[in-house]
Amino acid sequence: MANPLYDTLFGAHAGATTPFLHLPDGSVWTHQDFLETTARFAHAITDLGLKPGDRVAAQIEKSPQALALYAACAQAGLVFLPLNTGYTVDELTYFIDNSGAALVVCDLAKKEGLTPVATNLNAQIETLGADGQGSLPDMAAKASGSFDTVPRSADDLAAFLYTSGTTGRSKGAMLTQANLLSNAETLVEEWRFTEDDVLLHALPIFHTHGLFVATNTVLAAGGSMIFLPKFDADQVIDWLPKATSMMGVPTFYTRLLDDARFTQDLAAHMRLFISGSAPLLAETHVQFEGRTGHRILERYGMTETNMNTSNPYEGERRAGTVGFPLPGVELKITDPADGHTLADGEVGQIEVRGANVFKGYWQMPEKTAAELREDGFFITGDLGKVDEDGYVHIVGRNKDLIISGGYNIYPKEIELVLDEQPGVLESAVIGVPHPDFGETVVGVLVPAAGQTPDTDAIMEAVKASLARFKHPRKLVVLDALPRNTMGKVQKNILRDQYGGMFAE
Repeated sequence: MANPLYDTLFGAHAGATTPFLHLPDGSVWTHQDFLETTARFAHAITDLGLKPGDRVAAQIEKSPQALALYAACAQAGLVFLPLNTGYTVDELTYFIDNSGAALVVCDLAKKEGLTPVATNLNAQIETLGADGQGSLPDMAAKASGSFDTVPRSADDLAAFLYTSGTTGRSKGAMLTQANLLSNAETLVEEWRFTEDDVLLHALPIFHTHGLFVATNTVLAAGGSMIFLPKFDADQVIDWLPKATSMMGVPTFYTRLLDDARFTQDLAAHMRLFISGSAPLLAETHVQFEGRTGHRILERYGMTETNMNTSNPYEGERRAGTVGFPLPGVELKITDPADGHTLADGEVGQIEVRGANVFKGYWQMPEKTAAELREDGFFITGDLGKVDEDGYVHIVGRNKDLIISGGYNIYPKEIELVLDEQPGVLESAVIGVPHPDFGETVVGVLVPAAGQTPDTDAIMEAVKASLARFKHPRKLVVLDALPRNTMGKVQKNILRDQYGGMFAE
């Protein structure tokens, strides 16, 4: 019996002395270097007594060794649980407890605070630092550079990823070997990755974007990565001439555009720029193409499904859309009230089905039943529509829908108008409680550099463009929108902040 995920992504490169990881200090790890480290980590973990199916919770900084820990879990048949490095001890306590993790791997600086938690929850704790040092690497250093891969089936769990938990407790999305593998193989074909690709990787690896989209795709293609610890404009600009492709969040691209060193000549050799995890402003699309001649490829995915749709590699990459459903992914727009399928052009909830869709939420059968239909369609919670050309548009989150005086209001429609106004860099539209209408609209504006938006003029422009029931009752100007680590605007924070402005 094989281990599909490990065999395809990692084992296929056994003995290969071709580069896999290019590091900021100029050193290079070959595929074989990486696999030997992976095997040693697999020995270290299993020597602690972990068995196939056990969970390994990891709150560690990005490093080659951190990536090897993921590969070691795959090779040993363990379930990998990457955790945001910004989480507090209280937040980590929930994840460790809920997952039933048998092992916690953390940075040395976090060990003192986490040891009582791990002990109380019957989990072992080991350390792994950003420099690749720690108690786990020390154990691994004494182990063999080869490990007998544990047999697993395509339906066995490979990872847990916890949702962001903006409403209620975070949910552990159970991802199988087939979920991860099918998506990686699809993206290799759709985005034309080959063994000659060098991906500039500046994303975190505790999130699906950096770990499963970027890393798994490169592994499936047999390419290599420039493995930067985080996005740093100086490092990205220095390394870009050695890359062929780049994946990033919108913030990466806006920061590059703010740097005069980022020129058409610097980017001329690049094959592909990809953006995701948060919506890319149409203005950024235009500016980027004007500066570099490249049109960013925008796609759409989520924790529970990895990638669902993508703008085409060949063909029109349409700003404001996330392209078409990927091969093997079925997508439909349905009425949130009764689930019936809506016609093209109508706004409703997005549902997807395919080999990429997760198995369910860990120990939450009610949540699983509420969001994963018996026929395999997953209710994403995103609102969208499919236009006459088949492009998918994301309108917002279902929970962000504003119902004012009985009218459904989609924030994205208003945000598009606000974003076009003079002096506005970007906007976010939220619904807040209102004594007469139930909810009403509030627009939050971020000024463009060195400018002050004229809110009165903006309100007049909105009145000329949108029906009266969609008009913001108030415009607020902030220096920046609250975002999570992947660049998504956290509207729940804005709702908390401004929810009482119309209270009686």
